[in-house]
Amino acid sequence: MGAEVERDAYLKMVGCEIGVSEWHVLDQKRIDTFADCTEDWQFIHVDPERAARETPFGSTIAHGFLTLSMLSVFSYEAMPKIKGVTMGVNYGFDRLRFISPVKAGMRVRGRFMLAEATWRKPGELLSRTSVNVEIEGEKRSALVADWLGLIYFEQ
Repeated sequence: MGAEVERDAYLKMVGCEIGVSEWHVLDQKRIDTFADCTEDWQFIHVDPERAARETPFGSTIAHGFLTLSMLSVFSYEAMPKIKGVTMGVNYGFDRLRFISPVKAGMRVRGRFMLAEATWRKPGELLSRTSVNVEIEGEKRSALVADWLGLIYFEQ
């Protein structure tokens, strides 16, 4: 869980790395569960024998959206908790690229840099966080994104 910081201290973190999550395994069970939730049963995700035989990956790979969905747990682990916050809301992405596939069984983690923090109105802060999802032992990232969030403070 990220450290707790004052609001002004958070604002001073713009341009700095603000946290790195723990490693998480994207194993076949998690991939299959995600496939069931999203009804995306493409063989590259759920058929290890066929994926090994017919893809350049040599195994099944995690859905890009599964990797993206891990940002929530990564952020809970890595990002600082700001005193006085009542809630945070996912506001979307300005940039998102899937760089490299995550093979079943690999571990991933999130690395966060606070790119921007702007007051939209009293008590409502728009944050832009640059996120890099790293694959353990790989040179290339799984994905990179500019993630937008709205942070609401006690009034």
